[in-house]
Amino acid sequence: MLAEIAILKHLYPTFTLEKYESYLKEMVPHNYKQLAIYEHEVCVALTGFWTGFKLWSGKYIEIDNFIVDPAHRAKGLGKKMTDYIDVKAREQGCTMIVLDAYTNNFTAQRFYFNQGYIPKGFHFLKMINEDGLS
Repeated sequence: MLAEIAILKHLYPTFTLEKYESYLKEMVPHNYKQLAIYEHEVCVALTGFWTGFKLWSGKYIEIDNFIVDPAHRAKGLGKKMTDYIDVKAREQGCTMIVLDAYTNNFTAQRFYFNQGYIPKGFHFLKMINEDGLS
């Protein structure tokens, strides 16, 4: 996973290898995985995903940090990744797949709508330490 920091820089330009490594040490033991697509041995699309449980939903998969290199968009790579996650969720007996998309990211919203995702509610947050963000 550490080798794919370059594609993560599309979302988090100041992300350091040290920070990424420390986050992965926390995340991987809690069922964090990544799905990547390569072209000529270069990662051109990547998403993280988690399997978890909630009282209201039972088992679910959450997509996290969905990235397609801008030079490789409109090639169907995003759909390949959501299709893969869909198969994984069904195989694992999940009730749903969940994800967050920023309210101002209309391109992502349109993509997720086209993949069958719908907004169910609001994801609220209370900022505690903005300096800690990536």
